[in-house]
This record gives sequence, C-alpha cells and structure tokens, in this order.
Amino acid sequence: MPEDFEDLPSTLQRSPESARKTYAEAKESAEETYGKGERASRTAYSALKHTHEKVGDHWEQKEEKGPSDSRARSGGQDPGGSSAGGVDANASKEHLYEKAQQLDIEGRSDMTKDELVDALQKESDRETRRARGD
Repeated sequence: MPEDFEDLPSTLQRSPESARKTYAEAKESAEETYGKGERASRTAYSALKHTHEKVGDHWEQKEEKGPSDSRARSGGQDPGGSSAGGVDANASKEHLYEKAQQLDIEGRSDMTKDELVDALQKESDRETRRARGD
C-alpha cells in the first residue's frame, strides 16, 4: 500500500484492509492528477464510499457497490446533493435498521429511512470522536 498506515485517517486505521487499500490507491491516483491536498483526499473518500460504508468508528464493505448518497452520486469537481458522512443512504431501510441495531440506536423501530440515516451518521460521528479521544 502506497500510504503508511499511520498516515491514514483514524477511521481507516480501525477498518479492514480492503477499505484502507481502496482509500490509499484512490488517493495516490488523485494526487497524481490534482497534487497533494484536500481535493485528493475528497476524491479518495468518494471512491471509498462507493465500496464501503461508515459504521460507528470504522468502515465496512458494502453489500453492493455504488454511490452512498446524493452527493456521491452527482460526483465531479463541484458535486451537488448532501453527504451522509459515509452512511449508505441509498441502502434499504431494512439494511439501515440492521446497522442501527448493531450500534444500539434507541428508537430505531419507529424511525423513517431518513431518520435512520441521520441517527446512524450522528452515532458514527460520536463513536469516531470517542475513539479519537475528542
């Protein structure tokens, strides 16, 4: 892998090799095109979100490849839409419910699909902050 493990974002350090490899390869390619910096990192995360989803403080392989939210779907240099922070907002409500169950999110049984996405994103952000010691 072109990037050192310690140089990876902390959520990727806690993730399976497939997520680390996807991010690192996409970032290396983006740096060749755009140079080092934020644009290369955003491009790498976009590639990662097509194959993995954020669950808690790490990334897990998605059941089906594809964009994770309306922002990832629009793509390009100036994407539109909104980001779900790595949560696969395009997944079925059943899948989102299972992830909410995995993270022990209270009230999940009564939530709409959009509410599940929001709750998963908030819980993932909380777990990431907790894992980082923030």
